[in-house]
Amino acid sequence: MTGGDVAEALREAVRGEVTTGARLASFTSFRLGGAAAVLVEAAGEPDLVATAEVAASSGLPVLALGRGSNVLVSDRGFPGIVLRLGKGFEWIADSGDGLEAGGATPLPRLANRAAGRGLTGLEFAVAIPASLGGAVRMNAGAHSSSLSEVLDWVRLYRLGQPAPTVLPAADLGMRYRATQLDDADIVCAARLCLLPAAPGEIAGRMQRYRDHRSATQPAEARNAGSMFKNPPDSSAGRLIEEAGMKGHRAGAAEVSDKHANFFLARPGATAQDVYRLLVDVQAAVLARCGVLLTPEVRLIGRYEEPALLPSMDGAGAGGAS
Repeated sequence: MTGGDVAEALREAVRGEVTTGARLASFTSFRLGGAAAVLVEAAGEPDLVATAEVAASSGLPVLALGRGSNVLVSDRGFPGIVLRLGKGFEWIADSGDGLEAGGATPLPRLANRAAGRGLTGLEFAVAIPASLGGAVRMNAGAHSSSLSEVLDWVRLYRLGQPAPTVLPAADLGMRYRATQLDDADIVCAARLCLLPAAPGEIAGRMQRYRDHRSATQPAEARNAGSMFKNPPDSSAGRLIEEAGMKGHRAGAAEVSDKHANFFLARPGATAQDVYRLLVDVQAAVLARCGVLLTPEVRLIGRYEEPALLPSMDGAGAGGAS
């Protein structure tokens, strides 16, 4: 089946919007990357099942994409079906001393809802520009806290299965900035367990976290947050600085002078520029500090050589062609 044939089959099968040749740059914080063969904005869970069925019959790969705050999409794009959760997955409901929410719900909105109810445990998320689904997938965190500490369960759809299923957080293999979830897993909804606290204390913590972000993270150019995971008992940003890579450039991509673990996409930058910066920084830190950094950013599509070195958890092993 051609991309056009797949798009027509999807338009007949789903209620959401189906687009061919959609530029994925529009859906990432880097604002970089090529087009998807087909883009599906799912209106509800039946659309997920229908998309998986069409994908299986067409042989095209499927990629689930959230708010794009932690991804780098290749300039070549993605030669398959990109699946995004639409407005039907963006909701919040009170649930005892906790919250339930759809997978497309922005994390800062959840943090503010919790604060409004006098519930603590989610303050760390107030400045993380991710969807709940994406945050679950990577076990997002900040300020020595992470989603795994408050996650109760997820409603998960695995591509190819007949329907979503509810899994306890303990079954997700959550660890530092990672889980056992893969590209075939889509977080439709989740429940967060929180605790009562004084609203003034919650508001104070949230403001401190906002202030810390403004003071330590660059805002003058497009970026995707932390590019590498922090090694045990160390800081990726500090290692990058020790390796002399602050301000290093690859094309129009640059290591931030404000925080070395942030890469900036200056005007004219390409995804390949950012990828080359990842390769350069990883190699420099390994050579000068003896530490192999693991990318935290999710790499989508194919990139030109040289390739990132494979890390212990397998991240960065692919991507080049």
